[in-house]
Amino acid sequence: MKPKIHTDALKRLSYIEGHLHGVRKMLEEDRYCVDILKQTHAIRKAIEKFEALLLDSHLKTCVIDGIQNGKSEQIIDELRSLYTVGR
Repeated sequence: MKPKIHTDALKRLSYIEGHLHGVRKMLEEDRYCVDILKQTHAIRKAIEKFEALLLDSHLKTCVIDGIQNGKSEQIIDELRSLYTVGR
């Protein structure tokens, strides 16, 4: 993973962790359910952005390297498996 992407991914994870902590606190404080649900929606969107960042990085680096190094079948199997998990 390229250093800039790595740094960005770590920042996104920190953001997600902060949101999770906030949701826990909201639940502990018995806050209004709709407000909590809005925050969980924001967490899901943040995770989706994190996943998109990782996938983009993987496709641009690991996949290309793997194919160039004769690991085409392994790469295809991994991508197929990832596609199945995402469904």
